[in-house]
Amino acid sequence: MGTITTRDGIEIFYKDWGSGQPVVFSHGWPLNADAWDDQLLLVADNGFRGIAHDRRGHGRSTQAWNGNDMDTYADDLAELIEKLDLHDVILVGHSTGGGEVTRYIGRHGTGRVAKALLLGAVPPLMLKTESNPEGLPIEVFDDIRKGVKADRSQFYKDLSTPFYGANRPGSTVSQGLRDAFWLMSMQVGLKGAFDCVKAFSETDMTEDLKRFDVPTLIVHGDDDQIVPIVAAGLKSAKLVKDATLKVYPGAPHGLFATHQDEFNRDLLAFVKD
Repeated sequence: MGTITTRDGIEIFYKDWGSGQPVVFSHGWPLNADAWDDQLLLVADNGFRGIAHDRRGHGRSTQAWNGNDMDTYADDLAELIEKLDLHDVILVGHSTGGGEVTRYIGRHGTGRVAKALLLGAVPPLMLKTESNPEGLPIEVFDDIRKGVKADRSQFYKDLSTPFYGANRPGSTVSQGLRDAFWLMSMQVGLKGAFDCVKAFSETDMTEDLKRFDVPTLIVHGDDDQIVPIVAAGLKSAKLVKDATLKVYPGAPHGLFATHQDEFNRDLLAFVKD
């Protein structure tokens, strides 16, 4: 574990486990690198170097007042990759982290990248617009902002329900998993949490997806209540050249935890291929 300092003086915390070809994980909102522990252990145990950072404003990174936007998130990822001198990187991004990976490739290219995996990722655009009728109306994101500002602790407790599909018949989601979600979420600075909603919902990454020129796996649950597949995974798979799309029937947004065995098999097969 360590930190890097960005050009604007922000400390970015990261975990660095194992050795070998680097697999760099970007987490979703409002979590941190701990969300990837199971996958970090998996890749490190299988001859890879697993790296996961806390996005600025999240977890153990600086609670920055400025730069809580997708461009800066992508630039922070670029600085992490450059300062650790990583090459032949496999990028893995969940939700907002998938947006971070996508904007990274859009802004910095794939010179250091071997492959990319987008999981329940927000691109190309979550917000409903005239040209994106499958998106979610702005009121959905306004309600998230209201919840975060009014009583963020209770909001995060409630958010864990649809995040893991705990409101679906037959759900076996544990209280422990939901508690862990709340614990990670409470480490996000209020400013960073609030600003990130705009970043993940209103950033159009259509052109970034068109810049992908490495093998790409897009994974999405068809019962994702947070990032609906029709506006995200299905569209991204059409925009990324030669992308492979895998849909998990009945899976929620947090399928890396609820469908861990299946996702871990797919992840390991992808990085080893």
